[in-house]
Amino acid sequence: MLDENLKTQLKAYLERLTRPVRMVASLDDGDGSREMQALLQDIEALSPLISLEVRRDDAERKPSFALTSPGQDIHLRFAGLPMGHEFTSLVLALLQVGGYPPKVTAEAIEQAKGLQGQFLFETYFSQSCQNCPDVVQALNLLAVLNPNVRHVAIDGALFQEEVEAREVMSVPTVFLNGQPFAAGRMGLEEILARLDTGAEKREAEKIAAKAPFDVLVVGGGPAGAAAAIYAARKGIRTGVAAERFGGQVLDTMAIENFISVPHTEGPKLAAALEQHVRDYDVDVMNLQRAETLVPAGADGLVEVKLANGASLKSRAVILATGARWRQMGVPGEEEYRNRGVAYCPHCDGPLFKGKRVAVIGGGNSGVEAAIDLAGIVAHVTLIEFDARLRADEVLQRKLRSLGNVTIITSAQTTEVLGDGRKVTGLVYKDRVGGDSHRLELEGVFVQIGLLPNTEWLKGTIELSPRGEIVVDERGQTSLPGVFAAGDCTTVPYKQIVIAMGEGAKASLAAFDHLIRTSAPASASAVAEAV
Repeated sequence: MLDENLKTQLKAYLERLTRPVRMVASLDDGDGSREMQALLQDIEALSPLISLEVRRDDAERKPSFALTSPGQDIHLRFAGLPMGHEFTSLVLALLQVGGYPPKVTAEAIEQAKGLQGQFLFETYFSQSCQNCPDVVQALNLLAVLNPNVRHVAIDGALFQEEVEAREVMSVPTVFLNGQPFAAGRMGLEEILARLDTGAEKREAEKIAAKAPFDVLVVGGGPAGAAAAIYAARKGIRTGVAAERFGGQVLDTMAIENFISVPHTEGPKLAAALEQHVRDYDVDVMNLQRAETLVPAGADGLVEVKLANGASLKSRAVILATGARWRQMGVPGEEEYRNRGVAYCPHCDGPLFKGKRVAVIGGGNSGVEAAIDLAGIVAHVTLIEFDARLRADEVLQRKLRSLGNVTIITSAQTTEVLGDGRKVTGLVYKDRVGGDSHRLELEGVFVQIGLLPNTEWLKGTIELSPRGEIVVDERGQTSLPGVFAAGDCTTVPYKQIVIAMGEGAKASLAAFDHLIRTSAPASASAVAEAV
């Protein structure tokens, strides 16, 4: 099942086990069970601390396997093969069940251990989903740390009947004690915040007690991370308030244009960004959404008010709030979000196997999505507003070579249709003839560009007609002491490498601002002392 190179790597990881790991497989006579047994036998052969037991007459999902350790009350199970993006989840689960300490804060560990009640989590994933591992790994860790937590990670492509019965139309989708709990990427901190109702209040109190920063970065994407690192290297008090560290990069499948790195994946790059920031003396405040920006007053401090009621003050602020997927803004889109309306073809595509879908958008992202989906679904209809596709010619040629793709240009989607539970079709208007047409389908994948996360700044700072923060060549905004960088600004070409450079530039400009504005205050202090 595993090639020799992967076995060698896994064997090296498994040398970190400090206690036995018991794999209990629930199998039948299907192909999936045979593949699972082969995988588990390969793993068993790599460490004397790992044992395998096969059961065929129990009531568990088949094929599935549990990981536990003698003397430990651990309830963790994979239903389906944890390959693709989930192979890392399997490796981490083996290590953590085997006693290897997790790379999370001591505070998070204590919070996880302190959860009271009974929690049965079921997470539906797809092997091609880059968002799923964060959720699977967080809930697996909860199951290792707290005996009251049970977690089953389920491959939705293998358990199609469950997916249909539970109307799972996006991954990751999580059920708690049989009821819908969450959909989309979530890390351990976010899950704990939802389970521990007093966590937000405690965090707000901690934040409110913080002393002012020299530089406060709002946002944790590539621009924010670069800004924080460049500020911290100057030896000044630096903080980062991020709604989701990693930002939009977390939702990026493959990155092949980051100079000197031929290929990487978004979540891997996001983790490296966060680790690099934490290597410095930076106060990272995750899961914090900024709501109000207050210009500097007599004290010379800019204030950022957060959604949890707390606020932060700083001598200089760098806004790096990034952007998000743009929505169509038509009737039915929000109603059927995660019920047929999707924004990530890599994550949710496998759930539409054999079905009819539409892709909205003829740029690179839309055409790439249509190409990928064509290998999974029965038929793809690509709908483009303009008279021609805007994607690179090489992508267009590939798309037009596929037999199960229809391309419609000069078309405006006007409504997403559904039966109250899921998508059943869409309506589009021919922009040339003016006629309306209805398409019968089960999924709509929206790929129409980005929208800057700047709504909270309206009326406070100068924004462009597109909602982008207006900046000069130094990253300075219309407010003294407030700088901005990355996809939320008017800087053209929204690329990771550009965002990082702009973040560094804004940070250097903020430091220069601090030097220049602090000089009079210092001179005054010396005069008073004399």
